[in-house]
Amino acid sequence: MLQGESLLHRADPAVGATFLAYMAIVLAIGLVAWRRTENIGDYILGGRRLGPLVAALSAGASDMSGWLLLGLPGLAYLSGLKALWLAAGLLAGTWLNWRIVAQGLRMKSERYGDSLTIPEYLERRFSPPTGKASASGAALRAVSALFILFFFTIYTSSGLVAGGKLFTEVFGLPYMDAVLIGCGAIMAYTFLGGFLAVSWTDAFQAILMLAALLIVPAMAISALSVTADSNGLAASQRLMAALASVADQDLSIISAISLAAWGLGYFGQPHILARFMALSDPEQAVSARRIATSWALIGMAAAIAAGLAGSAYFTKPLGDSEKVFIMLVKALLHPVPAGICLAGILAAIMSTADSQLLVSSSALTEDFYRRLFRPAASQRELVWAGRLTVILVAAAAALFAADPESRVLDMVGYAWAGFGAGFGPVIVLSLYWKQMSGPGALAGILAGSLTVILWRQLEGGIFDLYEMVPGFLTCLLSCMAFSLLFPNRSR
Repeated sequence: MLQGESLLHRADPAVGATFLAYMAIVLAIGLVAWRRTENIGDYILGGRRLGPLVAALSAGASDMSGWLLLGLPGLAYLSGLKALWLAAGLLAGTWLNWRIVAQGLRMKSERYGDSLTIPEYLERRFSPPTGKASASGAALRAVSALFILFFFTIYTSSGLVAGGKLFTEVFGLPYMDAVLIGCGAIMAYTFLGGFLAVSWTDAFQAILMLAALLIVPAMAISALSVTADSNGLAASQRLMAALASVADQDLSIISAISLAAWGLGYFGQPHILARFMALSDPEQAVSARRIATSWALIGMAAAIAAGLAGSAYFTKPLGDSEKVFIMLVKALLHPVPAGICLAGILAAIMSTADSQLLVSSSALTEDFYRRLFRPAASQRELVWAGRLTVILVAAAAALFAADPESRVLDMVGYAWAGFGAGFGPVIVLSLYWKQMSGPGALAGILAGSLTVILWRQLEGGIFDLYEMVPGFLTCLLSCMAFSLLFPNRSR
């Protein structure tokens, strides 16, 4: 049974029941959050009343997404321990983001006009001391919101691609039908409950993801100890041979830097920064940091273990390496635990896509609709505008996800670099550098984001370097240079 005869072909009702139970739980959470959502502040930021546990788990779940159970195991399956470079960079980035950004952003986003979104925070942070709106501030807010919408549409579509792969593999659905089902499910509770629904469901999903990540590698390693291939070679011996082979391969400097540089992306991810802004008390960032870092460490270690175990367990190469976790579940687990673990994959997908939908909706509602067209809109009108824009962004993301050959890790990497390079240095400097100016922030966002977009189109030699690195450096240098050239008196 090395290639894995699926146990799900005779267990579709049990697996389907598990999925339905999972969906019932998240929709129930959405309905509870609906009753606690009274104004746009509740819908976008949950009224700033998240505790450290929910903030940490929801930030982790929305950060890791479907790539933790699809992309990262797939990378380990193909590249072995090289995946540790990526995991190390992400773990360092998680800790540093909570350490140097969380508390300061929570305090300053409230200090500067009780800002609800990153574009609004940047506009108010770099407005004149009088607090009056300025043309440069409006431009900064609009440009920020536009890039958030662009990269989040790509990012959300990566989640829909992952969901399409999951439903196609498990239930045999046509790919586009699977994408639309996943899109509808995510849209439903995000539409209903806004930030509270997203945060509460993400915390629940983080626990489910961790359970799946711990169960599957443990079962695979147990199976490796008793299985052998047609030549009598134990699978555990094949695993050691594969790891030795990978260790003999040179890891280029460009590859190592590219993998580790993913950690730079954390400082600019709006869906993670929103959790910082929503903490009920800035001091809670300390305990939240410990929870979030521990969760990330265990989750990524288990994901890599699953990919390595899959490389030894399956004697025939998988057509799609990003399905290695799904194939292990199908090969090793009986219906109910299989359904739980597959629901864990769905949880990983939904926990990020819902956050992305919400932040995109926030940008459209707060940074365009109210800021430019309806400054006198009522709170009820704004909440419904937010709900309707969730539908619009979801529809656009579904169109981007139409190609079944899309690779989840590639799509995530592009959007991750866009946010990390376009916003990361700007956010950090806005918290710690007094000379930072509005023109500097605008130049940094434009330089970093456009560098990522252009670098992505090039290949060969230095252009094989992950676009995060040149984009981050370009943004940082542009922020500093234009702030010194065009100083302004911000608040």
